[in-house]
Amino acid sequence: MGRKTRLILTLALIANLLAASLAAEAQQAGKVWRIGYLTPFPPAVHKPFSDAFVRGLSELGYTEGQNIVIEWRTADGQFDRLPLLAAELIDLSVDVFVVVTTPGALAAKRGTTTIPIVMADIGDPLVAGLVKSLARPGGNITGISLMAPDLVGKQLQILKEAAPKTSRLAVLWNPSNPNNAAGLKELERPARILVLKVRA
Repeated sequence: MGRKTRLILTLALIANLLAASLAAEAQQAGKVWRIGYLTPFPPAVHKPFSDAFVRGLSELGYTEGQNIVIEWRTADGQFDRLPLLAAELIDLSVDVFVVVTTPGALAAKRGTTTIPIVMADIGDPLVAGLVKSLARPGGNITGISLMAPDLVGKQLQILKEAAPKTSRLAVLWNPSNPNNAAGLKELERPARILVLKVRA
């Protein structure tokens, strides 16, 4: 299953989690829930994921403009804009944050300790300092992590099988995403075993 498919399924699941949470508080008749959705990706890139999120909510009876309002914020690939966008959503008094990527979750966490934050497309929330533990995250943050440390070794093994003479590997990464540093570290051991020199 590719990363794009996993993220689409994750956002559909996040919609289910969110809908269950809203239903638990639906005692307030006529309440229109305000969801702050924060992503670093440009709308054109993120559209399949935001569509999956809206579809997931719709299947559970939540329709934008009727019983929910979604405040969409995108950093258009400029991760340094995430804190400002998170602050905008806080000023709008959103009922809940849905954040995509670790930098988005960190921006929301720095901005509020009271608004619930539901995260998607997060690497290791422990390494990033988002939660105290996976079993008991504590605070106002929950969601789904896409941690897959065993996958890195398998990917390198497939690469080596497909191109056995490969001895060097270049890795493109975004240093402003803390999970990328952890991902590079995960590469070290399998790369040594497969005699691959990694350059980031």
